[in-house]
Amino acid sequence: MTGVPVVGITTYREQARWGVWDELADLLHAAYAQALGAAGAAVVLLPPADPGTAGTVLDRVDGLVVAGGADVDPSRYAEQAHPRTTGTRPDRDAWELALLDGAAERDLPTLMVCRGMQLEAARIGGALDQHTPDVVGHEQHSPGADLYGELEVTTVPGTTVAGLVGPQRTVRCHHHQSVRLHPGLVAAAHAGDGTVEAIEHPSRRFWVGVQWHPETQEDVGLFRGLVAAARLHA
Repeated sequence: MTGVPVVGITTYREQARWGVWDELADLLHAAYAQALGAAGAAVVLLPPADPGTAGTVLDRVDGLVVAGGADVDPSRYAEQAHPRTTGTRPDRDAWELALLDGAAERDLPTLMVCRGMQLEAARIGGALDQHTPDVVGHEQHSPGADLYGELEVTTVPGTTVAGLVGPQRTVRCHHHQSVRLHPGLVAAAHAGDGTVEAIEHPSRRFWVGVQWHPETQEDVGLFRGLVAAARLHA
C-alpha cells in the first residue's frame, strides 16, 4: 500500500512458554503493534541484534518505537547499581542504543516508551533515579507485579507532547525508575510529585519519550503523531 509508513518496534528477548514450547523467544505486548496499526502504520519487530546492523535496519523503516522492558544497566550512565536495579539486559541496551544513535543521525521519527525514555537519557549523558519510591515516597508509579499505576500528568505548554495529549492526562505507568537528568532535551510532562514523565527534542521532527504506557490506553495522539511524522519522513 502506498502512503503507509513502516515503523519498527524493539522487542524483549526472554525465556517464554507457549503451546508445547519453553524456549528463548523474541516477544512484545501485542498492544504496541495494534496501536500503531490503528494509527495507520505497517509494523516490523526489531529483536536484539548485532549493533553494527542498526543502520541497515533504520534505512528500511520510516519510524521507530523503543519499547518498555528491563532496567537499563546503570554502567551506561556511570553509576553503581541500586539494590532494586535487577534483570538488566546488556544485549538489548547495546542494540537499542545503536538504533537511537542512528535514528538521531537520520532525524528518524522516534517514540521511546518507559525503558526507552530512560535509555535515551543514558545515551545523551543523563542519569536515572534508580528507585523512584526512594525519591517520591510512594509506589504509585509502579504498584508491583503486572499492575499499572494510574496518575495524572501535566504537560508543558508549547511542547509536542502537549499538542498531542492536551494539558493534562490520566496515564498508566509501570516504572520504578525515572529520568533525573536529560541534557539537550526538554521536559514535556510531569507527574504531581515532580517526576519527569515525558521528554522531547525541541527541534527534531518527532523525538519523544514518555514514562507511561500509551499502548495500554486508547490513543489520544502519541501514536498518531509518530505515524504522521513517519509518513512525512517516507
